[in-house]
Amino acid sequence: MQWTDERVELLKKLWADGLSASQIAAELGGVTRNAVIGKVHRLGLSGRAKAAPTAVARIRKPVAAPTRPAAASGAGGVSRPQQQPVYASRGNAALAAAPVMEARHVPAPAPRPVAMQLVETTPFACESVTIMELKENMCRWPLGDPSQAEFRFCGGRSTPGHAYCPHHATIAYQPANDRRRDRRPMMPSH
Repeated sequence: MQWTDERVELLKKLWADGLSASQIAAELGGVTRNAVIGKVHRLGLSGRAKAAPTAVARIRKPVAAPTRPAAASGAGGVSRPQQQPVYASRGNAALAAAPVMEARHVPAPAPRPVAMQLVETTPFACESVTIMELKENMCRWPLGDPSQAEFRFCGGRSTPGHAYCPHHATIAYQPANDRRRDRRPMMPSH
């Protein structure tokens, strides 16, 4: 399909009138919506009138609540004032009247305590050595913040071929099943 001068002028007119790219493509015939969008972009067309909406939204009038007979009214035959309808704020029923319900205070259930798991149950003493004092078969478990002067390593005796003492090895090397179980969020038991 060629963009002739007549078709380009018609495109400009329809675009200025606020038609969508799909509508213009249907009007021109033989072009796709994307071809129209590309041509509009190349021509530098912008700032067009908005198309009139095809379906005008109707504003619904509130539906009055049914009147209650005198026997159903308050004590002593005195009727209560009729409540105004309440409207939903979202969705396809946004303008439909919802039944008016009186608020009832329901106390929230008390939170249940969750058991905490302790990481270390027995006190453990480290030798606390600097990197310059660290030797082979000494535990390399870091203690403290590496950016601070007080930073040290455990320095406890490690088994040959391992980086940590038995205590820190139990923390560093967890079986795969334990790691998977620990990553799952703890669900409160009800």
